[in-house]
Order: sequence, then C-alpha cells, then structure tokens
Amino acid sequence: MTHYDLVIVGAGSGNMLPRAAIDRMRVAIVERDRFGGTCLNRGCIPSKMLVYAADVAETVRQAARFGIRAELIGADWPAIRDRVFARTDRVSENAVAFRRQSGVDVHVGEARFVAPHVLEVGGQQLRSERIVLAVGSRPSMPEIDGLTDVSFHTTDTIMRVDARPESMVVIGGGYVAAEMSHVFGAFGTEITIVEREPRLLATLDDDVAQQFTERYAERFDVRLATKVERVERTARGVAVHLEGAAGRDVVEAETILLAAGRIPNSDVLDVAAGGIAVDEHGHVITDETYTTSVPGVWAIGDLANHFELKHLANAEMRIVLHNALHADDTRRANFPVLPAAVFADPQIATAGPTERALREQGKPFVVARRDYADTGYGWALEDTTSFVKLIADPATRRLLAAHIIGPQAATLIQPLVQAIYLDNTVEQLAHDVLYIHPAASEVIAQALLELPHLPT
Repeated sequence: MTHYDLVIVGAGSGNMLPRAAIDRMRVAIVERDRFGGTCLNRGCIPSKMLVYAADVAETVRQAARFGIRAELIGADWPAIRDRVFARTDRVSENAVAFRRQSGVDVHVGEARFVAPHVLEVGGQQLRSERIVLAVGSRPSMPEIDGLTDVSFHTTDTIMRVDARPESMVVIGGGYVAAEMSHVFGAFGTEITIVEREPRLLATLDDDVAQQFTERYAERFDVRLATKVERVERTARGVAVHLEGAAGRDVVEAETILLAAGRIPNSDVLDVAAGGIAVDEHGHVITDETYTTSVPGVWAIGDLANHFELKHLANAEMRIVLHNALHADDTRRANFPVLPAAVFADPQIATAGPTERALREQGKPFVVARRDYADTGYGWALEDTTSFVKLIADPATRRLLAAHIIGPQAATLIQPLVQAIYLDNTVEQLAHDVLYIHPAASEVIAQALLELPHLPT
C-alpha cells in the first residue's frame, strides 16, 4: 500500500488541482482514460470546434440572403475531424508528461474503493486521508430492444468516426442531440431526431424550446412525443421502429446516435465500498463544501451534480482545493444561477429559472422579451426569429433569469450573469451603463428597459 497526502481520481477538472500550494505534498492522480476528461476528449472542446466548422458551412448555404453568390460543394470530414483531435490529443498527452515531471505520481488505470480512504488501481492500493473524486459521467444506454445487434454511437465515438454517415437517427432531444444534429446535418448527413417530449430541449424556457423546435423542424425530420420501440439491422444500416401520436413508423438510417442523457461513474468507482453515499440517480452526495459522507473525501463535477457543466466543475475544484488545505476555514458553494449554453444553430444561453418553474413555485415575477429584429445588428443579420427574454423580481428589481436564443447568445448573456451575481438592479443595468450602438448587445439594453413595474 502506498500512502499519499492527496489522491485525485479523474484527470478532467481534477487535473487542475495540483498547484504550488501542494508542491510539498505527495500527490497522486488516477485516470483510466485520457487526461482532460470528457471536456477535452469527447465533449465541450471537440464538439465546439466541430460546431464552428458547421456554422461556417451554414453561413455559406445562407449567403444568398446577403447578396453573396456562394455554393457549398462539400465537406472534408477527415480534415474537419483531424483539425480537432490532432490538437486535443496532443494536449492530453502533454498533460501526463507535465504532471510526472512536476512530481505527481500518475496512475493510469481504473480506480475502485476497497475500503474508506483506500483505492485500488491495477493491483496497487493507494491510501490517503484526503481524496478528491472527479471521475465524471458517461452516456446513458437506454433499454431498446435490439440495440446490441446494430451499429450505434454515443458522444464517446461519434466525433471520431472515419467517415461521415450519410444518414443518422438521433435518439434524444437534449443539448447533445441539438449540437451533433447541427454538426452532421451541416456537413450533409440526413438527420432524424426522435424525442419523447413534445418539444426539443424541453427543460429550457417554453418560449425558447418552442422556437428552437420550430427551427429544427425546418432543417431535420423531427419526431416529437415519440418513443423507440425497437431497432434492427438492415442492408442500409439500421431500422428504427417508432411509436408516436401519429401511430407507428419505421425510419432507416446508416447509424444511430444515442443522446439520451448521462449517468455518473459512481458505480465504476464502487463508492459504496468507500462508505460514500449516493442519491437515487447515483450522484455522490456532498455538502456545500463538496465533502462527501466520508470526511476528507470530496466530490466534484458530473459525479456530484446533475448539471454537466465544465465551468461549474472548475469552480467546484477551486473550492475543494482551498478546503483540502484549510480545514479550519472552509469555503462553501454560492452560485446564484448556473449559466449554460447550447452551441447549436440557433445558439441558446440560459441562466436562472424558467417562467414555468417560477409559476409552479408561486413566485411573483415580471417578464420582458425583445427580438433581435428590433435592433440594427439584427437587421445586419437578417434575423427574424431570435430573442432575449428577461425575468425580474418586481419587488427588488433584481434579475432572476435570462434566456436568449440567437447568434452570440452565450456571449451576450455573460453581463447579465454578472449582474445577478453582483446583485445589480434592472435600473442600474438599463440606465447606468452604456451599450455600444449598433452592437448585438443593444437587444439586452432594450429588454432591460421594457421590464415592467407591477402596479402598487
């Protein structure tokens, strides 16, 4: 058994923990796959690099709207793919070498608890009074009859395929389905999306989800309120048997993309053997300091929360680093809202509760919605469908939420997120700040000015 001052399991956000403050400690990092975790290798970064290429392709397709004569003659999928992974794979490999050179013991293999504070990796036992768990999540495998007999992909594999599929059935209607449909659809793949809910991105604000669904229905074959009964292999690839409001149907495609959510890797880690409690979904239970049910063991990221946000995992990591070093002066999580984005076409950004959630909670609120089309930059974009929706507390005049669908949404929402964190009032944001004319941000200013006062 090897004793360490600190063991980090998972080299995604966990790889950011070793800092100068712990240089004198004996530290180990355990990773069963590539350094960088889901984000670098099969998630945020490669998907956004692919999304940008897809955006370029769609810009060419839409060029005639701006008086530009252009034609998209094709997409070189291997070149598109290799631009992404030649870069990310190099970063992952260099990270391993860097950690070893800096004095961290790197264990490549799958870690499992064998007792509280004791992990086993490749037959070797590691013990530490301080352990950080950051092993993330994996794609969920829905129970579909015949699935094991057909070709299918998840986000772990679809972005690295050797050849772009000519047709694909995407099972699921969340952010993975939205982004990968945009990517492969832009490059020429025939896309069918199958979603159980009556709208795509159904957890988002109703107006945003409805607008997004309508836009995607113009681009793809979207089957809503529909479930997959079974799948079977065919000469073309796979037949997907569907049942929905319109009855039964069969869609054939070259392959399937499973985009039906993710599950935490707590079972792979065998946290029960370490005395660590989980919730009904398998997420490790922590308090506001990210301490688990076992003192001295912390958990962050997808393993410990339901949000699947890299920026949240990074923030959690910073809190845990402090708490691992300062037991008498712990920091606690304090995130008024959790901003998130869907990098599709249209792009979406959101922070704070939806109208639906506030209504269900019985909380008073006021709403303003402003279209991009009402601004000079919206004219430049020839945009007729994008909008900003702001929700505020009528008593305090503080923003409660922001929901944006349209170009640059993930960038436009950031000052609103800062306003919520800094406790600014709507009036401060609307009247005490200058907004550049005619930038896209003017739509934010106009929405703020329109937030109504409730009658007294």
